[in-house]
Amino acid sequence: MLISPLSLLALWLATASETSAQSAGSIVEVGDTLVSAMMMFLGNEEKVYIIDKVEGNAAQIDGHPASASVWDINSRTATTMNLVTNAFCASGMHLPNGSYATFGGNGAIGPGGNIGSQRNAAGSGAYDETYQDYDGTKAIRVINPCTSSDNFASADCQWFDNPAVLSMQKQRWYSAAEAMGDGTVVLIGGFVNGGYINRNYPNTDPAYEGGAAEPTYEFYPSNGKEPQVMQFMIKTSGLNAYAHTFMMPSGKMFVQANISTMLWDPNTNTETPLPDMPGNVVRVYPASGATAMLPLTPANNWNPTIIFCGGSDMNDEQWGNYSFPNINTWDYPASKDCQRITPEPEDGSSPVYEQDDDMPEGRTMGQFIALPNGKMLVVNGGLNGTAGYSTATTETPNYSDMPYGMSLAAGPVLTPAIYDPTAPKGSRWSRDGLGSSTIPRLYHSSAILLPDASVMIAGSNPNVDVNLSTVFPTTYKAEIFYPPYFSASTRPSPSGIPKTISYGGDYFDITIPASSYSGSANDAADNTTVMLMRPGWTTHAMNMGQRALQLNNTYTVNSDGSIVLHTAQAPPNANLFQPGPALVFVVVNGIPSNGTMVTVGNGQIGTQPTSAASSLPANVRLDSAKGTGSGSSGSGDKDSSGSSTHTGAIIGGIVAAIAVVGVIGALFGICMARRRRAARAGNTSAAYAMSSTGASMPMGHAGVRTSDSSAFMPLKQDNSSMAWGNQSNVSLADPHYRDEMSPGYSGGGYGHQQPSGEYDPYYQRR
Repeated sequence: MLISPLSLLALWLATASETSAQSAGSIVEVGDTLVSAMMMFLGNEEKVYIIDKVEGNAAQIDGHPASASVWDINSRTATTMNLVTNAFCASGMHLPNGSYATFGGNGAIGPGGNIGSQRNAAGSGAYDETYQDYDGTKAIRVINPCTSSDNFASADCQWFDNPAVLSMQKQRWYSAAEAMGDGTVVLIGGFVNGGYINRNYPNTDPAYEGGAAEPTYEFYPSNGKEPQVMQFMIKTSGLNAYAHTFMMPSGKMFVQANISTMLWDPNTNTETPLPDMPGNVVRVYPASGATAMLPLTPANNWNPTIIFCGGSDMNDEQWGNYSFPNINTWDYPASKDCQRITPEPEDGSSPVYEQDDDMPEGRTMGQFIALPNGKMLVVNGGLNGTAGYSTATTETPNYSDMPYGMSLAAGPVLTPAIYDPTAPKGSRWSRDGLGSSTIPRLYHSSAILLPDASVMIAGSNPNVDVNLSTVFPTTYKAEIFYPPYFSASTRPSPSGIPKTISYGGDYFDITIPASSYSGSANDAADNTTVMLMRPGWTTHAMNMGQRALQLNNTYTVNSDGSIVLHTAQAPPNANLFQPGPALVFVVVNGIPSNGTMVTVGNGQIGTQPTSAASSLPANVRLDSAKGTGSGSSGSGDKDSSGSSTHTGAIIGGIVAAIAVVGVIGALFGICMARRRRAARAGNTSAAYAMSSTGASMPMGHAGVRTSDSSAFMPLKQDNSSMAWGNQSNVSLADPHYRDEMSPGYSGGGYGHQQPSGEYDPYYQRR
């Protein structure tokens, strides 16, 4: 009996997939997220929460397409959750008590990304009868993460999403969010409604763009004041969506957008200009460079340094306007340039950008993930173009001629890279031993650190609505990347990690048994760190709130080979690591333990209690003590020669995997070619087909385009066409709305809008 080549390929792929499960450097498919993962955050040690824009997902909830789900890490399965408002391109942040909030979004939309069936007075979507979603531009949605032992059907485990009760003062889409040292969240800038970049062209009204831009900031919970204008948002007009923000030790905030940089005092609205980005490389959306704060350690005295890698150096005219870019971005190479800056140098010198090692290749939409071993992973993204999607550019006015469907990027980068911030210049990047994915991860992809120190990767959807047949389709498959330290046969198993971490105060002891390592106990103790990790709230190649901080420690080596780590509390400055949830990892010889979820601070919004920095006892060494762990416990970045509980390698599977690499490449090329042809033909298998295409689509009410969802068609360039109102005219007594919102929320006060966080359902219940 003859076996077809495709059957052999399927057999080889199955064998290779099983073989590579949990092997160091591999990327493994792990299931379906039900909604495309535009946004993700780690709720606790068991659950990852996922949010999509409103679109025609096949997964349903309460009679409409789902736009949210919760992923169970252990079973690798997702369950739909109900969101009422459109969270498309919202921002998000942790809260001190372990809850999470997401802010803003877009107007209500229906099939094809078209404006909802009921409209606000100015023409944007208020509600849609088909998708049953409401205007999300002012919404604040809050969730209290639950575990498998909780009743997920209860209101306590569901999203609170009722703008009549909890909302911002301003409409915000693509706003920045950053937590302050007291747990208050600052919300900065944003669009008022959809678009590619945040400006008309020529740019005659850089502050408000005729009502389309929001240059103000506000706080959650509200401080009771009207939102104030941030001059930096006017200076950076156009390229200021999802501004990069990082709280500094002084209480000032580092802010970067367009090519400009500043330190900003959120209490006084005082701006201190810093140097412009070298090379005029844009890092914010839609250039979407990888950006992160490097790990805070005793060696750098916990003084923040920010790194920027990739993005785009397109010139000002090429960026275009709200409608679309002026050039075919998919032909324009992304930058591979990397820059560092320390915004508050301890020696009092002026901050300067410092040239760092280039990435191995240019990337747009690359994303930094801080790893517990102090290194930084970059995943996802493309070689060319930008984030966003469109049906046209100035150079390609017809959708049928767009070579990659709606995508404005091309050349997906399928292999991750690892950056070592402490390595000598010229040797900081590596991809040795790292495998590749077969799934393009472009616009609306996300990635996040998991408690076992692996990285979950999901999303990708450069489409206005679900499209499963275009070049870069709506993607529901999730993957796990296993960093090189998964080669270790032994991982630390610490005990004694507390449930809360304070700012200063008495130290605590963590015990590492001898079975957690091999070799000299003194050497292991010398090479052990305790890392406080916050994975952040991830969307659009960013992890808002992501931080990594090494807690100071000394140690005592015992005769049985166990090691007691005398571990300091967090430094007595809440601006360094804002209050809220985090993971504690113990890392021995570069190999991390599983993370333990803790609460940093007192769990409340307000000035955090601080004490003097922890005073630690001296190290106690014992030359005769040794670990009893099996195999290698080396650096964690090289393959171990010992047996591994994470690999189970089979020689036949390895041979099959090697043999099939060339076939995969050929099939991927064929698939891409077919998808390009399908995209040119306008082919779509969306659950709800697009109702309009091309640059000649009809204009919406009052000059607003028929799609709220992105750069979908040209906008009139007169400013009056952009003057959307702030108030919804949909009745909050609508039976759909009442049915969605009323269960479990007694005394909600529908119709009595309270601005910016006067009501927090989770504080009320506890």
